[in-house]
Parts: sequence; structure tokens; C-alpha cells
Amino acid sequence: MTATTASPPVHEGSPPGARARTFRSAGLLVALAALGLVFLLSVWVGSKGIPFTDTWSVLWHNDGSADAIIIHDQRIPRTLLGALVGAALGLAGAVMQALTRNPLADPGLLGVNNGAAAAVVSAIAFAGVTGVLGYVWFAFLGAAAAAVAVYVLGAAGRGGATPDRLVMSGAAMSAVLIAYINAILLIDPKTFNQFRFWDVGSLSGRRWDVLAQLSPFIGAGIVLALFLARPLNVLALGEQTGKALGAHIGRTRVLGAVAVTLLCGASTAAIGPIAFIGLAVPQAVRILVGPDQRWVLPYSMLLSPILLIGADVLGRIVNPPQELQVGIVTAFLGAPVFVALCRRRKLARL
Repeated sequence: MTATTASPPVHEGSPPGARARTFRSAGLLVALAALGLVFLLSVWVGSKGIPFTDTWSVLWHNDGSADAIIIHDQRIPRTLLGALVGAALGLAGAVMQALTRNPLADPGLLGVNNGAAAAVVSAIAFAGVTGVLGYVWFAFLGAAAAAVAVYVLGAAGRGGATPDRLVMSGAAMSAVLIAYINAILLIDPKTFNQFRFWDVGSLSGRRWDVLAQLSPFIGAGIVLALFLARPLNVLALGEQTGKALGAHIGRTRVLGAVAVTLLCGASTAAIGPIAFIGLAVPQAVRILVGPDQRWVLPYSMLLSPILLIGADVLGRIVNPPQELQVGIVTAFLGAPVFVALCRRRKLARL
């Protein structure tokens, strides 16, 4: 009798890699659906109570009524801006953490927030600028100038712009800018009274004009950040390994810094500095889906606006008819969530 060789066991179902991709893809769809629900909630909830059926009706058919004006001229642009800014802050945080290989890195690490704040203070104190539209361009240019200055300082000398040098340069630049801001505010109380309403971070009063002015910059930043997913994965392996694999380390860092500047600079210009979203959301995403930037970036882009819009809705209902600014709510929500993430397990690796 001829001996037969036992065939290897056949495992039914998809391989683990395919199952993981299916799970992550399904998670993106769930996040997208949750974002749609939060969007509807934001359009519905406000200081003026509008029944949901009426909200749904005028959402699709602007009949010129008072409710339609509130929804189309105030709540929809406010919600869209919240979604855009939330996505920008989440992506900026994920890119910043990948660039520096530091899970605690924040978009403000490049001095973006403080650069924007210094420009706004200067505009109020020396140019007499008032109102959100007046602040926007000063804030954006200040954020961009600060980021460029930090990168130039970090790139000086041997070795170029390493993550450690960028962190040190950002800390030094932030200290100088904070000192400048505090000096102006102490000298000029009138400037302080105007600046504090922008500095707290708020979506209130933002209309279509603000959204139209800054959406091209945020859109460009989103495209650039998503394009960097694979290079950032290679960068996580270390400089020597990355170079051996043919990666352009310097180009990736420059493009990453440009993306962070566009995303965080435009967002800060639009609604003021917002804490913890760019820090906590990418950290939670890496715990959920792992360190692959091809998943971290889109997840951060979808989950961050859910947090920001949800915080804005919460701020409208905690003390009606007054509103609590979204920057305050995100700080209250983000801080304990981030502490809980850090206490339950080690910080997710990059």
C-alpha cells in the first residue's frame, strides 16, 4: 500500500490580516455614521428650541422662515466649521506625534497656537482690529511665521531638523511668544478684554464667511497629511532604517511641518486655541487600531470632529440660554479622558 502524506489542516475564514482590515474599515463606517448623527444633533439643538421634524424639513428646504434662517445662517455653518476644525486638529496631532515619535506631542509643539495668539494680540493692540474676520488672517500668518521660525531654528547646525531639536525650538519659541503676549495684555487692558473672547476658543458667531476663507487651507492640509501616511510609517522605523528603505526623511519632515501649520494654523485662526483634541484623540486611535498611520490618520480625522461638535452641543445645553465656549468644554472632557487612557495602559506606541 502506498503511503499517503497528510495534507496540512485547512483553516476556514479569512486570514488575520484580512479580518483586521475588515474590522478597521467597518470602524471607519461607524465613525462616519456617528459624525452624521452628531451633525444632525448640532443643527437641531440650540438656545432656541426647534422641533426635530421642523429642523429636518428646513434643513432640506429653506423656506425663509425664522427657523430656517437660524438653521441655515447660524447652525449649519457653525457645525460645518466644527467638523472641519475637528478633523484638522485630529490630523495635526497625529502628524505631529508621528514626526516627533512622541505620543505626548501636541499641535502647539511647533509654536503654532502661540504664534497665532501673538499675531491676534498685535492686531488688536496696534492695528485696532476687531471681530473674528479681522483676527483670522493675522492669526493664520502668525501661526505660519512661528512654525517656520521653529523649523529654521531646529534645522540649524549639524544633523538638520531632528525631532528633539524641533521640540526644543518649539519650547523656546513658545516661551518668547507667551512672554510677549502677557506683556501686551498687562500694558493694555482694552486689548485683554477683546483678546480673551478669542483665546477661550469658540464656534459661536462663526458664519459662512469664516468657513469660506479658511476651508481651502484646511482642505490642502488634510490632503497633504493623508498623503504622508506611508512616509510617516517609514519614519517610525528610525532614520537609518528609513534611509535604507529609500525614504526622504528631510522631505517628510518639511511636508509634515507644512501640513501641521496649515491645519492647526487655520483652525486656531478660525475659532481660537482648542486643547486636548490633537493630543488625546490620536492616542486613543492608536490604542484602537494600532500604529499604522494609514489607519491612524483617517480615524483621527473622523473621531476628532465628533468630540469637538459634541462638546459644542454640550456647551449649549448645560446653562441655557447662555453658552459655554467649546474650548472650555473640550478641556473638561479631554483632560480626564486622556488621564484615564494613560492610567489604564501604557501609551500607545508609534
